Amino acid sequence: MKHGKKYVDSAKLIDRSKLYDTDEALELCTKAATAKFDETVELHVKLGVDSRHADQQVRGAIVLPNGTGKDVRVLAICKGDNEKAAQEAGADFVGAEDMTQKIQQEGWMDFDVLITTPDCMGLVGRLGKILGPRGLMPNPKAGTVTTDIAKAIKEAKAGKIEYRLDKTNIIHCPIGKVSFGKEKLQENLETLMDAIVKAKPAAAKGQYIRSCAVASTMGPSVKLNPNKFTATAANNG
Repeated sequence: MKHGKKYVDSAKLIDRSKLYDTDEALELCTKAATAKFDETVELHVKLGVDSRHADQQVRGAIVLPNGTGKDVRVLAICKGDNEKAAQEAGADFVGAEDMTQKIQQEGWMDFDVLITTPDCMGLVGRLGKILGPRGLMPNPKAGTVTTDIAKAIKEAKAGKIEYRLDKTNIIHCPIGKVSFGKEKLQENLETLMDAIVKAKPAAAKGQYIRSCAVASTMGPSVKLNPNKFTATAANNG
């Protein structure tokens, strides 16, 4: 794969054979971000689990202390008193049958998070084939199917993110923007890693945190030393 001059120059700052401590890795990551927009910084964590087994799933949600830096568009599918509560909590779009029809018939997808109440899951369930592949299907574990819709909306707006394994047993999550600076990014990263470590399945054997890296949207990745997190995982295991 060919990279542009800026990427190549940025990559020279990073020793590909080295495992960096978190603060140094984030400093390099932000230095290597040279795009004209405020790049998102992502954390990628490979786990020693097998996502094909139900008892080795790693999934959850957490509010990052410094948010994600992204303006999150929330769709609330609910009825009755919950509609008013959702509007007052700051949902961008609120409705029930009208919104599900808009998604089904018009292919409308101008939202980042869908939050619903248990009584509306029958409606939302029909959208599984549309929402599922995009990672937008509400789930009680992620707090997006809830009886307290106002709280869920406020948390989503405040920077709540969902973490889950992909088919290759890797978690990919945003931890903020380059403009946050090293300290805020580090606080977000450590909060997320703490949640991932605490979510270690009892069935997981061997080393839990296999590898982790950070990268900005257009920049090269920087490998983190997983030992700190591995020790924490071992203590939790």
